[in-house]
Order: sequence, then structure tokens, then C-alpha cells
Amino acid sequence: MRTRLDTFNNDWYKPGAGWKRALWYITSSIFFETGFPISSIKVFILRLFGAKVGQSVVIKPRVRIKYPWFLEIGNHVWIGESVWIDNLAEVKIGDHACVSQGAMLLCGNHNYKKSSFDLIVKSIILEEGSWVGAQSVVCPGITLHSHSILTVGSVAASNMEPYFIYSGNPAVKIRERRMKE
Repeated sequence: MRTRLDTFNNDWYKPGAGWKRALWYITSSIFFETGFPISSIKVFILRLFGAKVGQSVVIKPRVRIKYPWFLEIGNHVWIGESVWIDNLAEVKIGDHACVSQGAMLLCGNHNYKKSSFDLIVKSIILEEGSWVGAQSVVCPGITLHSHSILTVGSVAASNMEPYFIYSGNPAVKIRERRMKE
């Protein structure tokens, strides 16, 4: 058997009306994917496009968001520069979570077991106080449970337990996260 990309068909996937996606693409290229610095305007725009966004959210420059209508962000969340939220499915980011520079939240993948290389989409959840380190990747269907940490350059390919630190590719549990006042 061989891969047959000419048989690929994702007609089942309906991410939103074409006009809405086109309008978002233009808006995103002006306000999000540039050096535009004002988080409050970005939050306002995300809400206009259907995202649920809490209070005191910081969104740094050059952030890419695929579909804001599949995005939910809690209160006091930080999204670092050059983050890529490829939310082909729902992404939920809990209160006080941080997604650091260059991190990628990837909701899509392909089924390598099928010759047609079918699209697979799964949600991502970052629970309260979780932290995705710089240049890290969170794979489709993964949950970073409360206050877990994915260290710099790591790949979360399985769910992460609360209050633990994970590192590597694939990320493995390395120690407990102990916090002080």
C-alpha cells in the first residue's frame, strides 16, 4: 500500500463560512500576525469573531490563531510572541495559564495508517495555571492539567498530570511542581 494524496477528502470538516474565514484571515494579518502591540484591541477583535475571552488577557505580537470561534481563553492568561494556535478544533485555555514564545497548539494531524492521509482533529485543553514553555508543541487531544508545566522545546503527546513538570520529545514527567507564596 502507498500514500495516495490524490484520494484525500476532508469535505466532512466544516470550520466556518468561507466569507468568515476570509474576513478573519485579513483581520488576523493586520492585528495579530504583525508587531501590533495592544492586547485590549486584540481581545475585542477575538470576541467579535466569536472567541470567549476573559479579563486581563495579554496577547503579544505575531500570534497566529486559525479560527477564533473555536477558542476559549480564561482570565489573566498570557500568550507569548509568535505563538501558533492551530485550532482546527476547540482550544480552551484556563485562568492564569501561560503559552510562551513560539509555542504551538496543534489540533490537527493526519491518519498515516490510511492511504488517503485523512485529517484528524481533536481539542486541546490547558487547565488553570498550566504553562507551555517556549518553542514547545501540544499535540491534538492533549490536556495539560492544572498547574502542569511543559518545559522549553518539549512535545506533549500525552496528557499531563496536575502539578507536574514534563520535558523532552515526547515529554515525560520529570518532577513535581512545588509552589511558594
